Amino acid sequence: MTSITTPPEVAWIVPIVIPFVIGLLIGFIVKRTIKLIIVIALLVIVLIITGYVSITFQDIYDKAMEFLPVIIDLGSGLGNILPYSSLTFIIGLLLGLWKG
Repeated sequence: MTSITTPPEVAWIVPIVIPFVIGLLIGFIVKRTIKLIIVIALLVIVLIITGYVSITFQDIYDKAMEFLPVIIDLGSGLGNILPYSSLTFIIGLLLGLWKG
């Protein structure tokens, strides 16, 4: 089996480009997710105001306590995978949030 080697003149680019692309994609995803959450929250507020849905603060608290531990576990797992200390990742993330 033969292995593919990267020429030395472009090998230095790979550790710079990969975190940038990952940051860019994460930025796009985060921006789209925030937009979706805002639209869903506005829809729920309109449904509550018009009386189609009845939600109490206790219901919101119970659901938050159900989902927050799962979200925190997922976030800590992603924190171990993402190269968030890389400057190119941060630049890509900011560009993704700005242009996404």
